[in-house]
Amino acid sequence: MNIKNGKELLKKCSENNMSIGEFILQQEMEESGASREEIYNRMVENLRVMEYSTSKGVKEKVISVSGLIGGDAYRLGKYLKNGKSVAGNVMVKAMSYALSCSEVNASMGKIVACPTAGANGILPAVMMTMKEEHDIEEHDLIMGLFASAGVGAIIAQNATISGAEGGCQAECGSAAAMAAAAVVEMMGGTPEMCLNAGAIVFKNTLGLVCDPIAGLVEVPCAKRNASGAVSAITAADMVLAGVTSRIPFDDTVAAMYSIGKSMPEALRETGIGGLAGTKTGKKLKKEIFGGKNEKSTNKMNDDTFDTDSKENGDSEN
Repeated sequence: MNIKNGKELLKKCSENNMSIGEFILQQEMEESGASREEIYNRMVENLRVMEYSTSKGVKEKVISVSGLIGGDAYRLGKYLKNGKSVAGNVMVKAMSYALSCSEVNASMGKIVACPTAGANGILPAVMMTMKEEHDIEEHDLIMGLFASAGVGAIIAQNATISGAEGGCQAECGSAAAMAAAAVVEMMGGTPEMCLNAGAIVFKNTLGLVCDPIAGLVEVPCAKRNASGAVSAITAADMVLAGVTSRIPFDDTVAAMYSIGKSMPEALRETGIGGLAGTKTGKKLKKEIFGGKNEKSTNKMNDDTFDTDSKENGDSEN
């Protein structure tokens, strides 16, 4: 995409009197040489996979290969049917769909990495929730996905979408920003409103580390996907109500990238620090790998991020 940043995207959308989704579709046609129908149908295929990954875990218990996660989407689905949820249908449905995608991914099922496999549940969960709770037509869903793609492309060009490079703020944060923009577009918001929603999401996810247990994209990733879906919906609601972000979208992306570069390696998908470095995190890793792949000589793992301190009563040594 030959758009440098969010500011330029808004300018182009204004000059061409287009939504973000329509402008991104036109851009893809120009750059790829493919027809509108070809590009549109590819996005329809993505939507079909999203429909599958969001529903499978709700309909049946899907267990990850490692056994770390599984069945939570199904539990939330049953809980929703009771009609006694605290957050209501929209939020609980979005969370269950996000968890389903994470479970499908961890069980080697088919998902859409949007923008990454680790954050694959956020955008699909939000899209399917919008479809069902607000009767969004398929064409509008597709254009919402194009809008989300444009936002994701800007993030990738100016920062990162990789947890290994920028922490979970770069994965789940980016996915939630993309989803929030998609919701605003589908609900008739302007391009400016779409980016305001993305900015609000980033402001609420800055500093989120990537600390997967045993280095697997399961814990805490699945529940962060559920949280990301909720964040996207709430940000969209604020913007649709007229709330704006005092910090522009481009600035929030820059802040995310700066923070990501400042994070120690142990908090960027290495499975060393954060939750992965806790007593329970280490125990689960040993249970999964049976002592294999243990980095016993890694001082960062053993000491620097060892939460089992003597002050907490650890007498194992």
